[in-house]
Amino acid sequence: MNTNTTSGPGPRAGRREWIGLVVLALPALLISMDLSVLYLAVPYITADLSPSASQVLWMTDIYGFVLAGFLVTMGNVGDRIGRRRLLLIGAAAFGVFSVIAAYSANAGMLIGSRALLGLAGATLGPSTLSLLGTMFRDARQRAFAIAVWAMSLSVGGALGPLFGGAMLQAYWWGSAFLLAVPVMVLLLVVGPLVLPEYRDPSAGRVDLASVALSLGAILPVIYGLKRITQDGVGVLAVAAILAGLAVGVLFVRRQRGLRDPLVDLELFRRPAFSAALAANAAGFFVFLGVMLFVTQYLQLVLGMAPLTAGLWTVPTFVAFIVGSLVTPALTRGVRPAYTMSGGLTLSAIGFTMLTAVGGGSALAVLVTGSVVLSLGLAPLFASVPALVLASAPPERAGAASGMSETSTEFGGALGIALLGVVATAVYRAQVADTVPAGVPADVAAATRDTLGGAVAAAERLPADVAAALLGPAREAFTSGLHA
Repeated sequence: MNTNTTSGPGPRAGRREWIGLVVLALPALLISMDLSVLYLAVPYITADLSPSASQVLWMTDIYGFVLAGFLVTMGNVGDRIGRRRLLLIGAAAFGVFSVIAAYSANAGMLIGSRALLGLAGATLGPSTLSLLGTMFRDARQRAFAIAVWAMSLSVGGALGPLFGGAMLQAYWWGSAFLLAVPVMVLLLVVGPLVLPEYRDPSAGRVDLASVALSLGAILPVIYGLKRITQDGVGVLAVAAILAGLAVGVLFVRRQRGLRDPLVDLELFRRPAFSAALAANAAGFFVFLGVMLFVTQYLQLVLGMAPLTAGLWTVPTFVAFIVGSLVTPALTRGVRPAYTMSGGLTLSAIGFTMLTAVGGGSALAVLVTGSVVLSLGLAPLFASVPALVLASAPPERAGAASGMSETSTEFGGALGIALLGVVATAVYRAQVADTVPAGVPADVAAATRDTLGGAVAAAERLPADVAAALLGPAREAFTSGLHA
């Protein structure tokens, strides 16, 4: 077993390593903060930029898809040019693109800047996780450090609605994206002082053909899903998805023939590695897909202000923090598989509770169900990074970390896209015949498109007409959440 993944006692970390852990937690915190801020900003962006339903979904998930597409590539790049160097380059780029997103003048510009943020964000996750394996050689210290790193994702998710909600109430929606700038500046200042550098001097060049094939596999599938979201199932959409899958087969075949592949397929022969990644992707698929609609439910159905809605999401992320911190203690005497399976069972109970949201007890059921599912998913999310690092040699830790992050981001982005398709389809089918007669055509069209569009359009209507319009629309959105 290599020194990066030893399961026994190793050299103990000192003050510099623990300070470095705090620094490495900042990018993880920022990534989840940026995503949760966008959830709250969607109604304001919808009102200001008037995006279509398809564009709204692009805004929310293009970041995750681009991130997922480049994570393994950036993990390999970090192994070659230096993980700390790549981290700092990505931090600078993330700050710049956050400013561009904040001042987007239209939906297309915001989608483009979110894509660039995804590219910059792809440098952060693999670098931070692989550096933890370099800094913490003692098994117990490493498990705790990874739990703190995983916890920072939850802290970011909790802080995003709080700070983002406050800024959305005080300023315009773009100000929420500026939260990333001071965090990145702090990382750029402190990072070089406390973080070690690591690179594999014997590594070959990144295979550009593999990079192209990986993107060629992911992007057509995304395009096909988007076409289905906008226009329903069609020949072009199905052809794009099948083309992406075909390129994916070519990608796998090329990796098998390379001496220094972009993805080490041998790792997937280890059941613990492949099962952990699959469970991780499934967990983020359901969690992020559902949380997008939970935050919109608080604002659009229950009528909460952004800051109030943000405060009601805090218990969910506090549950994640608690679950992440207790996971290392739970796994000392219990196999990770048992801990993760027990947590998934608990999360299923939480998701079942969300199907009962509605009526006078909607808020209580919504918050309780979210807390239960968060407690259940925390052991899974905290255990997977450690299992991944334990499966990889030190020189491939960056690439392996990229695979772990890819399962996280791709699962989450796919959940937002596919569950968004389901909820949108349910909403449109149920609301289609409920628009009151006599409302302007543009209001009727906006209502049939999204609930956010209906809420924005209803502000121009008399109170009684607006109530008749929004009541059925909110019921339809609730049905979509249940589905």
